Amino acid sequence: MKFRMPVLLLLCFSVLAPIVLYTDRLGSFSSSIAKAGFSEEFSPINYGRDINKLKVLPQESVNALKEPSGVVYLSDKDPSEAISVKEEPKMARSRVLQSNVKPLEVETHIEQVIDKVHREEKNGQEIAGDSQAETIEESQQVLLQSNEQKIGAKREEQFGHQDASIKEEIGLSSRTDAEKQEPDKPEIESGKSDPDGPSQPSPERQNDNKKPMPDARVHHLRDQLIKAKVYLSLGTTRSNPHFIKELRVRIREVQRALGDATKDSELPRGAYDKLKAMEETLAKGKQIQDDCAAVIKKLRAILHSTEEQLRVHKKQSMFLMQLSAKTLPKGLHCLPLRLTTEYYSLNSTQQQFPNQEKLENPNIYHYALFSDNVLAAAVVVNSTVSNARDPRNHVFHIVTDRLNYAAMRMWFIANPPGKATIQVQSVEEFTWLNSSYSPVLKQLGSTSMIDYYFRTHRANPDSNLKYRNPKYLSILNHLRFYMPEIFPKLHKVLFLDDDIVVQRDLTQLWKIDLKGKINGAVETCRESFHRFDRYLNFSNPLISKNFEAHACGWAFGMNIFDLKEWKKQEITEIYHSWQKLNNDRQLWKLGTLPPGLITFYNRTFPLNRGWHVLGLGYDPSVNQRDIQRAAAIHYNGNLKPWLEIGLPKFRGYWQKYINYNQPYLQDCNINP
Repeated sequence: MKFRMPVLLLLCFSVLAPIVLYTDRLGSFSSSIAKAGFSEEFSPINYGRDINKLKVLPQESVNALKEPSGVVYLSDKDPSEAISVKEEPKMARSRVLQSNVKPLEVETHIEQVIDKVHREEKNGQEIAGDSQAETIEESQQVLLQSNEQKIGAKREEQFGHQDASIKEEIGLSSRTDAEKQEPDKPEIESGKSDPDGPSQPSPERQNDNKKPMPDARVHHLRDQLIKAKVYLSLGTTRSNPHFIKELRVRIREVQRALGDATKDSELPRGAYDKLKAMEETLAKGKQIQDDCAAVIKKLRAILHSTEEQLRVHKKQSMFLMQLSAKTLPKGLHCLPLRLTTEYYSLNSTQQQFPNQEKLENPNIYHYALFSDNVLAAAVVVNSTVSNARDPRNHVFHIVTDRLNYAAMRMWFIANPPGKATIQVQSVEEFTWLNSSYSPVLKQLGSTSMIDYYFRTHRANPDSNLKYRNPKYLSILNHLRFYMPEIFPKLHKVLFLDDDIVVQRDLTQLWKIDLKGKINGAVETCRESFHRFDRYLNFSNPLISKNFEAHACGWAFGMNIFDLKEWKKQEITEIYHSWQKLNNDRQLWKLGTLPPGLITFYNRTFPLNRGWHVLGLGYDPSVNQRDIQRAAAIHYNGNLKPWLEIGLPKFRGYWQKYINYNQPYLQDCNINP
């Protein structure tokens, strides 16, 4: 008991004293916590300036800023005073100034809204975002429709100037949130237009619903090179040596990055950096050169010069193409020489072909082939025999010139076509074919014809170089008009060009009823350039009175001829009469198709298109399915499969009928 009082006193002192001593500190501590919590709750709000009481939309934080709404309210008491972001900027500015709202309070929000709309109109891009952004876009579209008729086609130009005036008058200086995050973004990404020419938007910023062009950046790099060259030639920019030096460096960088690329995927990794650097340099050029008239004048001069260069290059390309088509490759020049040497080393017995008794049998299948190309003739024969059901009943009559006669015979002696029969003749064996009988032979040997081919005539050049091809001087091209004279005992003959590849059995062609017609051929009516008026001179009354300008043409290359009807209708005499009338080449230019169209006019029976597919010598877009289904494919045109200029995608159909292991081909280095 005696210790109870002291213990209670100590206990009271130890408990109550701290409470009394720290009461004031506890109060200040709790208030500081509340203040800290309150300030922490609103700490993300960054006003940037001292702002009075808000009378517009509550400001949002920079970090949490969402898509701007389509309407800005000037007063929370009167929503009718709302400003549409699609209104004329001048109207919006005046309404802001007339209201009791302080400009600095709406500074960030208005700039964001206007700049967003400005970018949207310039780029044609949709506003990206979640469902809230989609709702905003719909409201903006409704507002836009109500003002479209007022604003008109000059909205973008007015918007740009008036947007600048709003910023100047109100004192707007801050950027949008996107601009703050990417302050160094070049103009190519923002989609701003270039006064010197249209700038294409970057592939990264294109509409998500539209796939970017695979060569968009390549085109843009080339456009920048053109702009840079324009600036190099302008007097104002040339007076600035520092800019010119920088521009030359940028041009070299872009040229190295561009190289021979035709697609964006072929560009190096640093190409985009070079593009940005060029954009920055061109932006400096715009500041230096403010005379648009001078830029336009220079661009027009460049355009005119480029068109002139293009015309010259097209003419040169056409000439070189014709030259390549006429030039005999080294291997094909070696082959006949090698074969000729070998042929004359044989004795007379070894130089003969077997089965010569079938040559005049009208009950089997006869082919006529007139060519001076040994390898091409070999492909025609090999492809036909390979796809024939019974090669024993097929006879090939090959007529060539004196120069290639021995080589042609030696090839088929060394490479007999299976069980088929071969005959090789020289055109000189046809003693009846002379200038007194054939008008075309007389014309081919005339001085005027030789002068036409072997002199330049620069004063009056022919617009179409294909008519000047020396192959038209060869009588081999005109033998097709003398079928009954060459094969007097045959009833039907299938004529094949040497640039044909046969892919199916052709025996059904002999069974087709030509209904009294002489020539069975595939018509070429689908293209306008295959009609009569593209081959014949309809300004001449002889042509216009006898033929229809839009009559359908047909193809030489695979033709079944009824020789009985030929003789009955005296087709050869008709051909001779027209050749005499065309002595001065006023009715048609040279070639065999124009006289063929005339001679067999209303005497041609149209064959199914599946028999004969054309265009593999000039048209890379020939349908692959049509090629595979065709009985015969024709490499008509300059791009022959045995030439280097031939179309690679079609060469395989021709090459598969050549045995490149043949010793003569290896000796002449002829490879696939």
